[in-house]
Amino acid sequence: MAKINVLDKEVAVYVQNDEDYICITDIARYKDPDRTDYLIQNWLRNRNTIEFIGIWEQLNNPDFNPIEFDGIRKQAGLNSFILTAKQWIEKTHAIGVISKTGRYGGTFAHKDIAFEFASWISVEFKLYLIKEFQRLKDDERKLLGWDIRRNLAKINYRIHTDAIKENLIPAELKKSQINRVYASEADLLNMALFGLTAKEWRDSNPDKKGNIRDYADISQLVCLSNLENLNAHFISEKLPQAERLEKLNAIAIHQMTLLTQDKNIKLISGGK
Repeated sequence: MAKINVLDKEVAVYVQNDEDYICITDIARYKDPDRTDYLIQNWLRNRNTIEFIGIWEQLNNPDFNPIEFDGIRKQAGLNSFILTAKQWIEKTHAIGVISKTGRYGGTFAHKDIAFEFASWISVEFKLYLIKEFQRLKDDERKLLGWDIRRNLAKINYRIHTDAIKENLIPAELKKSQINRVYASEADLLNMALFGLTAKEWRDSNPDKKGNIRDYADISQLVCLSNLENLNAHFISEKLPQAERLEKLNAIAIHQMTLLTQDKNIKLISGGK
C-alpha cells in the first residue's frame, strides 16, 4: 500500500484488480480528523453523490444491483436517509467503494470516485491530490521501465545459459566444471561491454556490493540483453570464443553509441 503526501496529510493508495483505490478516510481527515466516518456518511446521503457512484457502478460493474440502487436513489436527500459505505457495498454489490478493517483499514474508493469526494471536501485538496497521485504513477512507470529491463536481462541470461549447455558443455560434467564454463561466457559479455571481467571489477571496486551488472545503466542493460541473444546465436553456430568476443565488442560499441543518444532511453533513465 503506497502513501502520498497531500497538503501535509498522508493519503493511502491501494491497488485491487489492477485498479487504484484512494483512502477517502484519509481525505476526510483534512477537513475533520475526528469525524471522518460522519463526513463520508454525509457525502453518501447526497443525491448527487448517489447518482454519480451509481452511474460509475453501472459502467464498470456487471454485478451491480440496479433495483437496490433505485431504492437508495429515491430516498437520497431525505432527512431520515442514512447510508454508510458498508451498507452501500452490501446492498448494491458495489466495487467502487471498499471498506477495509485492521491496521490499514478505512474506506477506500476507486480513484474516479475518490477525486469526486475530494472535490466535496476541498477543491484545493482535490487539485493537490491529483498532482501527487500523478507523481506516484509517474514514479511507478519509471520503476517499471527499469524493472522490465532488469528482468529482460535475466530472461535473456536463461536463454544464453541454455545455449551454452546445449552447445558447449559435454555430457556428465561436474557442477564445478559447468560453473566455470558459465563464468567464462558471462565474462565474455563483460569484456565485450564493460572492458573487464567480473573479478577485475571486484578488485577495482572493493567497497561496492554486488557485481558489475548491478551498476549498469539503462543503455548498458539494453545492450547487454542484445549481446546475450547474439552470443547464444553465435554459440549455436559453433563460432570460437575469441571470434565471438571480437564480434560482440564491435556490436557493443555500435549499439552503445546509438543508445546513449536515444531520447527515449534518456527519458526512462530520468534524464533530460
